[in-house]
Amino acid sequence: MDTALDELRETIALRQERALLATEVRYGELTLTVAPETIPAFVAHLRSDPSCRFTTLIDITAVDWPQREKRFDVVYHFLSMHLNQRVRVKAEVREDELVPSIVDEFPSADWYEREVFDMYGILFSGHPDLRRILTDYGFRGYPLRKDFPTTGYVEVRYDEEQKRVVYEPVKLTQEYRLFDFMSPWEGAEYILPGDEKKGA
Repeated sequence: MDTALDELRETIALRQERALLATEVRYGELTLTVAPETIPAFVAHLRSDPSCRFTTLIDITAVDWPQREKRFDVVYHFLSMHLNQRVRVKAEVREDELVPSIVDEFPSADWYEREVFDMYGILFSGHPDLRRILTDYGFRGYPLRKDFPTTGYVEVRYDEEQKRVVYEPVKLTQEYRLFDFMSPWEGAEYILPGDEKKGA
């Protein structure tokens, strides 16, 4: 049992009872589950409370659970240099639900929230500039959703004649899926690369 994490969990639970839905200490890490609408006030408390001082935002990401009604987990990771501890804050959100931005509390959240929007399609209300950050402006879909096709919808190439980048629908030819399963040890009658050196 990590007594420091248990004490931290109890302190946060005592002071943020209304915001917390669940707490868990597992594998030496503290996870706090909160309602989405309470996120800005909750992370402001984590940053400024003298018993916490989680002043460094490490990352914001998401997890896709397509079978759930609340499809996504939006996950925040914070570091307290003062306590030398990390904490994970998690909120379950529906596909059509807005998540409040924490850019006012942590300005570094700007690009993290843009990345979560770009990869998962989760919208952050109050974000100053919510637009794609990793994919192109005309990109269709959200690549880290589990229902996104592994081939994507379009392929990009540079056209030498047009002297520009062109987008074309993905085409998978059947030849791409042909494999030669013939074994050279079973009397194959074709020459493998390198066999010509055998007689030299």
